[in-house]
Amino acid sequence: MTDHSEKAVVTLDDFEQRLLVSGLAEYRGDLIRDEKPTEDLDELILKIIDAPMQKKRRRADREAR
Repeated sequence: MTDHSEKAVVTLDDFEQRLLVSGLAEYRGDLIRDEKPTEDLDELILKIIDAPMQKKRRRADREAR
């Protein structure tokens, strides 16, 4: 995968992240079945799996400051 200067940030909850990975893994299976390369998709799946979790900020946390 090439390194691009612009990046998109997408916020997903746990369910959405699992759904996205599942769909991409299914697509990866289709590519393998069709004997097509999966390297770029493999990198994307790993990036989504390894994405840092953002902690929810609570109003009480902000008010305590």
